[in-house]
Amino acid sequence: MFETEQLTSSFAQLYGSANELCAKACARILSEGRVAAPRGLPTREVLGSSLWLADPRARLVDLPPHRVINPAFAVAETLWILSGSGEAWIHEFNGSLAAYVGDGPPHGAYGPRLRAWAGIDQFDRVRRLLLNDPDTRRAVLTVFDPARDLVDERDIPCTLGHRFYLREGALHMVTSMRSQDVWRGLPYDLFAATVLLEVMAGWVGARVGRWHHQVDSLHLYAPELAAAGQVAATADQATGHMGTLAAPWEGFDARVAQVIAGERVGAAAWDDLADVMASFRLWRRGDRDAARSKVNGPGVMAAALTRWYNRPSSQATAKADP
Repeated sequence: MFETEQLTSSFAQLYGSANELCAKACARILSEGRVAAPRGLPTREVLGSSLWLADPRARLVDLPPHRVINPAFAVAETLWILSGSGEAWIHEFNGSLAAYVGDGPPHGAYGPRLRAWAGIDQFDRVRRLLLNDPDTRRAVLTVFDPARDLVDERDIPCTLGHRFYLREGALHMVTSMRSQDVWRGLPYDLFAATVLLEVMAGWVGARVGRWHHQVDSLHLYAPELAAAGQVAATADQATGHMGTLAAPWEGFDARVAQVIAGERVGAAAWDDLADVMASFRLWRRGDRDAARSKVNGPGVMAAALTRWYNRPSSQATAKADP
């Protein structure tokens, strides 16, 4: 199921890094995409894509000068989801988010659905399933809720859910999405999903396997087509390989809360995330020197945030800007 030679369909491709996956997704839409305009917004779309990431820890999309994402928002959104939060503090890390989800707590927030669906912590249930039956096919995290989401709202989850398969000591994860905007959404969704895969692997004592991204509508909006064409030629740019985020289940929520607050926990990769959180809050308050000083260490995300601080204003994009 997870062997490279079995990925023979033109709809199934294996990529070594987030940069390569994102660049090739752009190239595929530009070469094969058809015009569609849901809600009157013109897009180029490919229906039915299957993207595989061989190394989920090479998760940062960083393709300067054409695509520079806001690493602070990638970190904050991931921690927001892991913590189970649906609170509006996420807006602090992305000032343009309100245009997509409104000013208050987002309707489609994944965290409460994953950590408290009708009182069920899906993380814990799936963790226990995998520990009790390593060969299980029932390790499913559900996000889309028809009782809440078959409505006319701006903020409807694009992610349907995640599935986990523990095979030969490696934990693989399948994410299914009804819709994926490659430019504005994929870099952030990929980051959050692969962190979830890594922490789940840690909870069940497994190696981090492959991430399989199944997308019904893989698309680009018309305003990003030209920039996507430039990104399509940059797949050979290296992707930063993050340190390990494996952490025990016991005390995990306290660890995440501490990192959200910008406080170090004594583990290098987690401290990198904490520094990014603390630095960006300083940046938003206008204390630019202190913000830069906070991320002058060796962490992959700290280095990425420094590059983002130094980017020309012409590189700003709607979802990436604070």
